[in-house]
Amino acid sequence: MKIIVHGGAWAIPDNAVEDHLKGVTQAVKKGLKEKNALDAVEKAINTMENDPTFDAGYGSFLNANGEIELDAIIAENSNFGAVAGVSKVRNPISLAKKILRDNEVNFIICRGAEDYAEKNGVPLCDPKELIMERELKRWRRIKKENKKPEDFFHSTVGAVALDENGNIAAGTSTGGTPNKIPGRVGDSPLFGAGCYANSSVGISATGYGECIMRVLLSRTVAELYKKMELEQACKEALTVLKNIGGYGGVISIDVKGNFGYSFNTPRMAYAFNEGNKINSFI
Repeated sequence: MKIIVHGGAWAIPDNAVEDHLKGVTQAVKKGLKEKNALDAVEKAINTMENDPTFDAGYGSFLNANGEIELDAIIAENSNFGAVAGVSKVRNPISLAKKILRDNEVNFIICRGAEDYAEKNGVPLCDPKELIMERELKRWRRIKKENKKPEDFFHSTVGAVALDENGNIAAGTSTGGTPNKIPGRVGDSPLFGAGCYANSSVGISATGYGECIMRVLLSRTVAELYKKMELEQACKEALTVLKNIGGYGGVISIDVKGNFGYSFNTPRMAYAFNEGNKINSFI
C-alpha cells in the first residue's frame, strides 16, 4: 500500500506545526492498516476529520450563522460519491464512500444527504457535538471585526492511495472557509476540482476553492500527467492556478507508485509512506 495525505495548504503558524505533523503522520498510519485503496483513503481522512487540528469534521470552521456545514468526496476508477452542506454527520467521507459504493447517485446535499445517512447506517450526531469552543471564539471575533470569508485562510484534508492490486482512490473533506455564506460549496466535493481518480492517477487538492473550481485543478493534474512526469504535472497545474490568482496545493499517486505534490502557499502539511517508514513535512 502507498498513501499520501495532506492537512491543508495555507500559512500554518509556527505554534500549529507540531500538531499538523502529528496529524498527517497518524492519518497515514491508519490508512496503511487497510487492504484496499478506497478503505485506506476513508480511514486516513476519518483520522483527520476526528482531529480538531484540521478543518474537517470535528472542529471545522463555522459559517456566517455560526453553524457547521461539511463537504466531502471520495473517488476511484473515474467514479465518485460526494456530499455537501451536512451538519449531522461526524465523518462525511464515510457517507461519500457509501454513496459511491451504492452507485445509485453521485452527489447528495444537505438534509437529503443526512436522510440518506440515517437510512443507510452512517452514524449521525448532534451538530453541536462538532463545534469547538475555539471555533465559536473565532466566529465571534470575525463577526466583531466584520471580515469577509476571503480574508481568511482556506483549509482541507485529503488522501490518495494505491493498493497492491493497482487500484487508486482519492478523497477530500472540509468544513469550508470561516464565516462562509451559508450554503456555499467550494471545490472540495466537486469531481475534477477538489478530487479526481481514474485507473492511472489520483489527486486531492486544497486551497482557495473558487479558483480551484475554475481551473478544475485535480483534473488538470491528470491531463498534464498524460504528457509529463507526475511531479512536474503537479507543479504545472499549480502554475495554472496561480495564473488566475489562485493558491493551494495538490497531492497525487500514479499507478506506478510515484508520488506527486506541489503547493504555492507558505506551507502545506503532508505525509506519505516509503514501505513502513512515514515521512511528514510542512
